[in-house]
Formats: sequence, C-alpha cells, structure tokens
Amino acid sequence: MLTRAAPTHAAGPKRVVALAGNPNSGKTTLFNGLTGLRQKVGNYPGVTVERKVGSLVVDGAQWDVLDLPGAYSLTARSPDEAIARDILLGDMDDTPRPDLVVVVVDASNLNRNLYIATQVLDTGVPAIVALNMMDVVEAAGDEIDVEALSERLGAPVVATVANRRSGIEDLATALADHTGQAEGRARWTMPDTARTHVADVAEALRAAGVVDPGACDGEAVRLIGIDGSEERVDRHGGVELATAVQAARRGLSDAGIDPTTLEAEARYRWIRAVTTATTQIHQERTTSRSDRIDRVLTHRVLGPATFLVLMVLVFEAIFAWAGIPMAWIDAAVSAAADGVAGVLPAGALTSLFTDGIISGVGSVIIFLPQILLLFFFIGMLEDTGYMARVAFMMDQTMRRVGLHGRAFIPLLSSFACAIPGIMATRTIESPKDRLVTTLVAPLMTCSARLPVYTLLIAAFLPGGAQAKALAMTGLYVLGVASAIVVAFVLKRTMLKSETPALILELPPYKRPNVRSVVLNMWDRARMFLQRAGTVILSVSVVLWFLSYYPSLPASQVTAFEAQRAGASEVSLAAISAAESAARTRASFAGRLGRFIEPAVRPLGYDWRIGIGLLSSFAAREVFVGAMGTVYSVGDADEQSESLHSRLREARWDDGPKAGQLIYTLPTVIGLLVFYVFALQCVSTIAVIWRETNSWRWPAFAWAYMAALAYAGAWVARTITAWIV
Repeated sequence: MLTRAAPTHAAGPKRVVALAGNPNSGKTTLFNGLTGLRQKVGNYPGVTVERKVGSLVVDGAQWDVLDLPGAYSLTARSPDEAIARDILLGDMDDTPRPDLVVVVVDASNLNRNLYIATQVLDTGVPAIVALNMMDVVEAAGDEIDVEALSERLGAPVVATVANRRSGIEDLATALADHTGQAEGRARWTMPDTARTHVADVAEALRAAGVVDPGACDGEAVRLIGIDGSEERVDRHGGVELATAVQAARRGLSDAGIDPTTLEAEARYRWIRAVTTATTQIHQERTTSRSDRIDRVLTHRVLGPATFLVLMVLVFEAIFAWAGIPMAWIDAAVSAAADGVAGVLPAGALTSLFTDGIISGVGSVIIFLPQILLLFFFIGMLEDTGYMARVAFMMDQTMRRVGLHGRAFIPLLSSFACAIPGIMATRTIESPKDRLVTTLVAPLMTCSARLPVYTLLIAAFLPGGAQAKALAMTGLYVLGVASAIVVAFVLKRTMLKSETPALILELPPYKRPNVRSVVLNMWDRARMFLQRAGTVILSVSVVLWFLSYYPSLPASQVTAFEAQRAGASEVSLAAISAAESAARTRASFAGRLGRFIEPAVRPLGYDWRIGIGLLSSFAAREVFVGAMGTVYSVGDADEQSESLHSRLREARWDDGPKAGQLIYTLPTVIGLLVFYVFALQCVSTIAVIWRETNSWRWPAFAWAYMAALAYAGAWVARTITAWIV
C-alpha cells in the first residue's frame, strides 16, 4: 500500500494531505515515518515559521505531506496556531488548502487532543484521525473503542504508534480510500440560544463567500469569541459581518453566555461525553514510570544538577567523539588542495582554488561532526520528553526575570541555531514576551560559535578533554546568564508587561525514535552544507581576494628572493613566513585591518584579528577560515598544529608592544567572551527583521550585543591579566 518508489514516477494528479495536532502528539514522528528522506524544509510565504513538506506514493497516487505547526486550537493565540488555522481554512497565501487532513491525537490524553480534532472536522476538509501513542494506553490497562470513536466523530480513526512505525500501513490504506468528500459526522452541540446567534454569523460568512460553506459554523464561533479581531472580521466580510458579530456578542451576553468561553465549554462538554462512551479506564492506578522518574529529574535540587551534568557529558562527548571524522575531513580537504596545486601552475588561479575555495569552505565543513553530535544529543533529549521537564524546572527562573516559561524552549533551540529559536518564539502568546525572547535568543551559544570556541580552546587552554569540556560549558553558561540578565532589564524597562502563567503539558517519557532524530540531523546538516556552499563560499572568495591583492611591490619580492639564496632550511621557513606576513599586510584586507586596529587594540587585538572579526559578520564560523587565510595556513581547524603554531607565535609588528605575543591567555579569554556576546550573523539579523517586520529591533539587537561584546571582552581580559 505505502510504496517507497520515487514520487516522480507516480501517475495521476498530486494531492495534498496536512498533518495537524497538538505539540507532543507524535505528529512529526508520524510525518517522518510517512515521508522518510523525501522532505523539503523552508518557510511559509511572508513568515519565518518552518514549513516541512514530504512526498508519499500510495497505490500509485502521489501525495504532498504537509506538517503543520503544532497547535492546541484553531482559535489562534499564537502565530503558529494562526498559520495552522489559515491553511485549513484556505486563507494562507501561496499555500493551497489541503485535500485531506490527518489529525494526530495523543490517545493517552483524549480530552485535550480531541478539541482541535473537532475544530478540524468543522472546517469541511475530509479528515482522518490518527489515534497515536496507543502503546501508552495499553500499558496503563485502558481500552479505546476505535470503531465507536470513529462513529461519534464521523471520520475514520486509525490506531498508530508512530515511534514504532505501527499503524502507518493502516493509515496509508485510509489515504488510499479517501473519496475526496467530507464524511457526514455527529456535531458537537451548544445551547439553543447560542446556536441561533452563531447561525446568524455563519449566514453572513456564507453571504460574503470568503470561507468554505462547510467551515462557516466553526469559523462563526471563533469570530464571536476571542479570535474575532477587527482586522480578521473585516477581511472575512466587512461591515455586514462586523454588524452580525457585534449583534451575536450582545445577544449572548444578554442571555448570560460569555462569548469568549462559548466554544471551549460546548466542545469540551461534548468531548467528555464522547470519551466516556468510547474509553474504558483501568481503575487501579499506580504511580507511573514517568512519575517515578520525575521525582528525581524535576526535583528542585537534583533536577538542575542532573541537567548540568548531562550538558557537561554532551560537550565532552562532542570533543572526544568528533575527533576521528574531523581528521578524515581534514585529510580529504588537504588532499583536494594538494591535488589542485599539483595540476594547476602556481599563480592567482591556483591560490583561489586552494587557499580561497577549498581551504575556506573546508575549514568550516570540518566542524560538521561536532554540530551533528550536538543536534543528535538535543534531539534525543527532546524525543524522550526530558526537555519539557527542563522547561518546567526553568519556569520559576524564567518568571523571576519576567519571561514566560514557554520562552525556555526557543532559547534551548537557539543552542543549535538562533534562527529556529527565534522562529519558535511564535508559540509565545504575549507579543512583548515574544519580542524579549527574540532579542535574547542570539545570546545562547549556537553551533556556529563552536568552530571559534574549539579553535581557541584547543590551541591555548591547557588540560585534556575534561578541562576543555568544562571551558566549553562555562561559555555556554555565560551565554545563558547574559540572556537572563538582558531579559530581566528589558522586561522592566522598554518592554514591561505582565507575565502570564505557564500551562505546559508534560508528555510521558518514551523511548526516543532514532530514525526521527537522524532525519532531523540530516535536515540540519543539509542546511549547514548549503550555507557552506553559498554564504561561506562567497565570504571565503571575497576574503581571498582581499588578502591576495594587491601584490607585493617587485622590489620587495626581489629582496625576499635574494634572502633565500643560500639560506638554510630553518631560515627558508622564517623567510617564507616573513614574506607571507608582508603580503597580507600590503593587501586590501591588511589595509582594512589596519584601519580598524585602533578600535580593537584596547582589547589586545591586532589588525589580523580585526580582519577575522569583520569577516565573521557574515557567519561566525568564517573566523577560522579567515585566520587560516591571514596566516597563510590551508588546513585551518582545531587539529591543525600549523595554525595553532602560527597563532601561538604571532607577535605585534609595531607600536609599543612590538615583538610581544598577541595571543596571550588574557587576550584569548577576552576573544572567547567577545564571541559569546557579539551578534555576528547576517542570517539571524535578517530573521529578526522578518519576525518583527521592522529594522528597529535587529538594529537594537546588534547594537546592544556589540556593546556587551566589547565591554565583556575588555573586562574578561583585564581580570584574567590580574589573575595570571
């Protein structure tokens, strides 16, 4: 039934099936089970919410599978829920209304999950209910009458266990049996008085012709309630609809019915009746395994301590395990550069390929194993349900600084990359809380900082893997602490507002789905490599050009050639290093570095470090390649002793510090702190702009983080100098 053939070979028109459901319902795991590697990740038009689409072939019919953002309700309280609602109602620009919706429901929590299911069924789009996590229900000794539930809902119901790939074939069968028509279904009920007013608004919607006739009843209830903003009512039907909505609200209020709670009360009343009739609950309840684990992992002392230990172990594993694949990549990059150099004659073109393209991109790709390991560990912790507990533990801390507990998840996502972290702020209901979280998310230590941290820690900090892991953990802790302080200040000054209470669903602990985690790693690796092939490649070529031109004057070239005549092997190496330094100094990059050197000299940085700082504004990880180019080292990575030696031996070439080492321990500590704070990522700045729809906030974020970086680096360097 469910085939694995390439979808391009399928016959017939392509149809669209959307997966909807609550967060933590297993929706994305089911999506991965259906589509495998046939996925594309992008953004919805005009917004930064991630859009995942996969391909599926069932009985020769081709489907596009759309993974909608997780939503508790179509009464949108967050941008994620608004996008899910608009797509299901056909109100999303450039995104077609799906031909079929699969509503993924957590079978162990039917009362909560069936709420959005009843709303989706009211949209008029043909629907299938995937009753997921049935293994949890069976483990508790409970029973659900699937056929009776299907009859009550008026839609096919399929039992699944997505993380074990159980029921996926049955779901494929239900897709194949899709007729293109919505099933006749039993409707949830409301008081007669309310039904009359809702019918008036639904009729106005039908008259306006902007909502599918089958979806008018459900949309009318939402417009009467908290989802009926003036903008939304005006877009749906103008003055006539607005008049009907206001009349309905007055009529309901006069009848003693709260318009804002009408839908929730009526739906949940009907849902409780359905679950009572279709579910048999095992009466003898004992403490569940999740409860026993939570006694330790959510303990106010043991919980945070466990989380800190886990993070240290993760970073130590990243250092210890990534060494071998990094060595393989390093060898491949060096072999490629040597191969090109052996084929092409010496000159600018050869230097472009070897020093600019191969070494520039290779110096970043070499850190892919570390980044993949970070994504793997975070994905495994999320899939077990542990990360929800971490958010629960962090709620009190978040509230003390004025942030909503939900802000922790976007901040945690920012450890991998600030871009998805900022996108994840759309789950936060309060606009000001959302903005504060957006502004502090770049302070979390993202994977792009790893190459810089790894290079400097490996080259200058003493100790083995444990000591380096502790140093890396310290940088992460500094980023978290700074985010907390900045959020505290923002919430009490320019973005002051009340912090709503946290309502968080803790999913049961479950065995992680390695397949889903690996698929997520693949997506992130693909995005990283695409970035390496575009932004980083462009920056590497530009940096090579700035470092290669203009050439040394002929007189200086002749002088160096004369020095080489009769020189020993040791002297030849020194002469080559001096010539390389002279070439860099005379280049455009050297001149630019000289221009900004007075600004960075108080931090202990010379013009060469200044070049690295400027180049890493495109992407932080470019700093490593920039150092490799500036110091004429091809294989610039943490295991490159040639680059380490150049950095350790680099000295000031003029001024009062002439002849002194540049990379002293205080200077290195200050440089690490600088990268903890600085917003050196054009992509992140662009996402903040798209998310806030204004250049004011990305400019503010860049400015305050630049100030923090400069001040923090100076303070760290000064304190370290006092200590050592």
